[in-house]
Amino acid sequence: MAKAPRRSEPDEARERARLQVDERRAQLVELGLRLFSERSYDELSIDDIASAAGISKGLLYHYFSSKRDFYAATVRSAAESLLSRTDPAGDGPDPEALLAALDQYLLFAEEHASAYVALMRSGVGHDAEVAAIVEDTRARFVARLAGRLGLAELTPRVRLALRGWVGFVEGSSLDWLARRDLPREELRDLLAQMLLATLMAVDAAPPTAA
Repeated sequence: MAKAPRRSEPDEARERARLQVDERRAQLVELGLRLFSERSYDELSIDDIASAAGISKGLLYHYFSSKRDFYAATVRSAAESLLSRTDPAGDGPDPEALLAALDQYLLFAEEHASAYVALMRSGVGHDAEVAAIVEDTRARFVARLAGRLGLAELTPRVRLALRGWVGFVEGSSLDWLARRDLPREELRDLLAQMLLATLMAVDAAPPTAA
């Protein structure tokens, strides 16, 4: 078997530098998620971010071209984290898995309340990149639900129903975060019941849903 060509020292140095940049960006994005969970986009200046990171503003611009670019990166990371945390184990429409996923969704919204509210309300005005991330996240939630229900192809009726339920989850979560007048477990159960009612309305509820 032929041996792979040995990489030159300059190539290895460039790879190490790239990995260091990627690692530092990831650390800054993690910091950004915390900062935007504590303060809104408009309240947080680029100087505040650089100070919290312990670096100069110029160095921050080395990793992100602007505050909006930095915010978009944190939104993308938050969306991936939310999708990962709400992906239940196993296959099929398991009611317990649904409740566990809803629990994780509400916990995430609670832990990152300011960032969640800003995200769902298109936090940076009408930023196209942020809006695209939010819409992609919603579409992936719908696709995951469809997969769990065994729906190989979504009819427009079912797609709209699932998309509407995702919107209901978001709207209810925003109201709950603002008022906190209902225990999280009760909201979780309400969201699960609304999903069942939505599926029954379009004849898509699985036999195990009851």
